[in-house]
Amino acid sequence: MTTPPNTVIFDVGKVLYDWNPRFLYERLIPQGEALDAFLRDVVNEEWHFQHDAGRRFAETSEELVAKFPQHAELIGHWGPRFLESIGDPIPGMHDLVADLDSAGVPLYAITNFSGEFFPELRRRDAFLFDRFRDIVVSGDEKLVKPDPAIYRLALDRFGLTAEQAVFVDDNAANVDSAAKLGIHAILFTDEPKLRAKMRALGFGI
Repeated sequence: MTTPPNTVIFDVGKVLYDWNPRFLYERLIPQGEALDAFLRDVVNEEWHFQHDAGRRFAETSEELVAKFPQHAELIGHWGPRFLESIGDPIPGMHDLVADLDSAGVPLYAITNFSGEFFPELRRRDAFLFDRFRDIVVSGDEKLVKPDPAIYRLALDRFGLTAEQAVFVDDNAANVDSAAKLGIHAILFTDEPKLRAKMRALGFGI
């Protein structure tokens, strides 16, 4: 008989918090084509993914300024003001985390996030993140989802088997990679659907 999972591993961005570079740069550039072009061609997700993979902002910004010198000042805001790209908590999710914690469910996280920037977010919301027993940050490990190696590292560090864990992520590729390792992987859409799936797996929340 299959043993039901007893532990939950969360993603952070777009699962616990909304995230979008637009949240920062719409404060600096008027809405319109210039803003859209800047986010598409300059500080785009492909460029930012380097931070998630472990590169330092000082390196990536120097390279980007060399390519777009006219945007040097705007690029420079990315590092010191990164938390302004973090939006509001995803509705219902902080309550769900609290309910799982109150029920005694071990909580962990695996996040694609810069090792430079994550500590500030963690300090800002210690009330949430202190509920997590450990968090694997891709930028610290120089491993990024959906690489199976980051899940193996996390399971080993957390002292879990794949069958014990439920993994929640908004990215289908990340979910598929975790599922191939035998983790109970759930594609996140919203809190009510996730809560229902958790209950179906036997979590008493």
